Amino acid sequence: MRHRKQQSQLLVLAVLLLTGCDPAPGGGSDGNGTESGVDTLEWQLEIERHERLLRLKSDAGSMLTEFSTDGCSGGLTIGWEYLAGKIANFQRLHGTRPAWEDCCVAHDRHYHTGGPGKVTASESFALRKQADLELQACVRETGMARAQALVDEYGLSIDQVAALYETIAELMYRAVRIGGVPCSGLPWRWGYGWPACN
Repeated sequence: MRHRKQQSQLLVLAVLLLTGCDPAPGGGSDGNGTESGVDTLEWQLEIERHERLLRLKSDAGSMLTEFSTDGCSGGLTIGWEYLAGKIANFQRLHGTRPAWEDCCVAHDRHYHTGGPGKVTASESFALRKQADLELQACVRETGMARAQALVDEYGLSIDQVAALYETIAELMYRAVRIGGVPCSGLPWRWGYGWPACN
């Protein structure tokens, strides 16, 4: 029963994150730095999973695997490679890998270990959120570094390129917030270098 309740809560959180809604009255922060309703819900859903991961990491029989990465998870790198192989102009302008793949690999390094060894569950939660925010910022910065090439190629304005990359960065942030919870069994979860703890 508890497992079904957690699944239902995760589904609600996914919908809220994907739609940009905030369940807190008035939405967002209260102006005093208080967490939003989504932040609170994330914490409530995740904290027990962080505790499980930390127990697993402290178990003498648990071993961290060697670092590995799939680039940008969720099929993004694979899809990009496919398009680059099929559309010559796409490959010429955008390359064979996502322009922000270095951001994804840096993010994977954080996720692989699930943070340093001696932290609390709350600190582990905060470290995951920080890694996700860093990914979002990196994707945004990558877009601005490529802005002039995109302006020249597609006739967009700098503001349009910025808005496009802001959308990409936001979607990636929401995807990792939903799909990266620890102890989920997913290959891109927080702490994926450790044995499964689902």
